[in-house]
Amino acid sequence: MSASRRSGTTDELGPDEPERDGPDGSAASEGSAGGSDLLAALLDGMDAALCAFDGDGVVTHWNREAERILGWTAAEAVGRHGFAGWAVREADAEEVEGRLMSAMEAPGRQVHEFALLTKDGGRVLVRTQSAAVRGPDGKPAGVYCAFSEVHAQIDLERSIALSEALFEDASWGVVLVDADLRPAVVNAHAARALGIGRTSVLGRPLGELLAQGVEELESALTHVLAEGAPPAPAEIWVSVRTPDGERRRCWRCGFVRLASPLAEEPVPLGVGWLFQDMTEAKQAEQEAAMLRFRANQLHRAARAAAECEDPAEAATVHLDFALAGFADHALIDRVAGGAVADTAGGEAEDPVRLVRVAVTPSGAPGPSRLGGEAGLPVRYAEGHPALQCVARAGSVRAEAGDLPPQRAREWAVARQWPADAVHVLCAVLRSRGRTLGVVTFLRGSGRTAFGRGDAVYAEDVAVRIASALDLAGAVERE
Repeated sequence: MSASRRSGTTDELGPDEPERDGPDGSAASEGSAGGSDLLAALLDGMDAALCAFDGDGVVTHWNREAERILGWTAAEAVGRHGFAGWAVREADAEEVEGRLMSAMEAPGRQVHEFALLTKDGGRVLVRTQSAAVRGPDGKPAGVYCAFSEVHAQIDLERSIALSEALFEDASWGVVLVDADLRPAVVNAHAARALGIGRTSVLGRPLGELLAQGVEELESALTHVLAEGAPPAPAEIWVSVRTPDGERRRCWRCGFVRLASPLAEEPVPLGVGWLFQDMTEAKQAEQEAAMLRFRANQLHRAARAAAECEDPAEAATVHLDFALAGFADHALIDRVAGGAVADTAGGEAEDPVRLVRVAVTPSGAPGPSRLGGEAGLPVRYAEGHPALQCVARAGSVRAEAGDLPPQRAREWAVARQWPADAVHVLCAVLRSRGRTLGVVTFLRGSGRTAFGRGDAVYAEDVAVRIASALDLAGAVERE
């Protein structure tokens, strides 16, 4: 219990005060008792230890936290002159008392560190903040001293320093999200990642900051508020709105639930969201996995094609293995008449006609079907991508673009492709210095357009198909 010293006696806070109002003193006594109780409650509720000295250096106040740290009760501490002989070693008493009482003449607060003695004889290193107590006349009447164990103070300072560093110098994004899932504090790195200023992002719904991935992110934040932090980081793909359009990014996110340390029961204040941009690393990982898969498919296709007696069947085997994970449909067109030899001008003398010799089923999945026995050419209009591919002896890409679904179907059917084709890649079939035909890969609207890496893979497959078709032609001539 906190205590105070009045008129040379030691009493607990809240003694009866002298009469001030009226002969019976009832009003004065009630007001004084209420004020003393309030002061006792305030002192004892403090998280820091507190003691006070009058102008002569006598202890006048001592709260519960001081009792917890040093073991001396208020009754044992209040009324003693300084700390000498009980809370401080005799050798250090003069220096400690001088540093504490110097606060009476110094402006503001003074911070010191020194060792105090506990009741059981141990030593505790404390950090103190002392300041003068002014009397009614404005002159120093005493000193109050708040102190805490140094390790606790250092822990607090480290926590504050860590939070400040996270929101200023961290190399990853840090966002404090309130219980309504709106950003409350954002560091500079996170603001750059979101493509918006640090103050502009505060209080705005996440849906205004991200074009895609909002539902997954909000679901994760809601889970953390209800259940606590997940055991491992989560990778979330989002699309960020920027002046140049939407950018798709992969963020590796960590979450921690924030609770108030002042409440008896944990009260969620929000979620600490930390994230790091892993887009480049993730894309490199995906590309490496894709290259391993495609190399494995080429190896398996070569092993399977080597067991085919019919070279034309071997060509369809290469086509079927290449289709997995690469395209939705594929077809092989062969030059009518066998092959087109390279000319000095780089162009064929007669118009090239293509005969469809193999095609994957457009309905249920299954192996490619051979055809073209009749030798009838496909009705390709002038400027068709397959004809361009033969003329250039190189790959050609085409796509429906932003056409409406009905127009996109008409676009595909007009070019003799399956109706759901949206992205197209034609690779030339070359063997022994001649152009044998074209292999065409087609993707639907659910896939991305063919890229440069896809063209390289298609050309690799085309070389194998061309070798098989060339061998098939040689076998037919024999």
